Amino acid sequence: MAFTADQTLDRNFEFKKGEYDNCTFENVDFSNVDFGNSSFVDCVFQDCNFSMSRVSKTGFRDVTFRGCKLLGFRFDQCNTMIFSAEFENCQLDFASFFRMKLRRRHFLGCSLREVDFSETDLNQAVFTDCDFSRAIFDNTNLEKADFRSSRNFTIDPENNSVRGMKIELAATLGLLQKYGLDIEI
Repeated sequence: MAFTADQTLDRNFEFKKGEYDNCTFENVDFSNVDFGNSSFVDCVFQDCNFSMSRVSKTGFRDVTFRGCKLLGFRFDQCNTMIFSAEFENCQLDFASFFRMKLRRRHFLGCSLREVDFSETDLNQAVFTDCDFSRAIFDNTNLEKADFRSSRNFTIDPENNSVRGMKIELAATLGLLQKYGLDIEI
């Protein structure tokens, strides 16, 4: 099934596997939906709930998520070869981006608590006003990534590529936490 250009699908929309091109989804509850083998190209998701959705081999290309709830979302199970998305004011807690290429991606005002960024390429990614409480960075490429207005991240510079990473002075504590230092400012 294919849905094409300029369709706006609202809370009464019932998902069917297929191809969605240039569609806007508003206030749709996708929780626990199996998106397997579907594709979304040039789509916008506004205030949608994706909690615990399954996305095996799902394609997301040039997609924007705004105000969406994506709890436990396994982006690493999507079709990662064509994945490109932007995130604005989304709740991404407990999501996984394990081993994904997210170069130059933008995250604006997002909650990224306990998100797994292990082995992820975040080169030149921009995180504006994001919360990283207990997020996992392990062997992650953070070169030239911009964390200047974000908070609560703990990143081990010895275990991640951080050359050129942008942070505020107060956030340097998150880079030194593993040493157990008692730092006063």
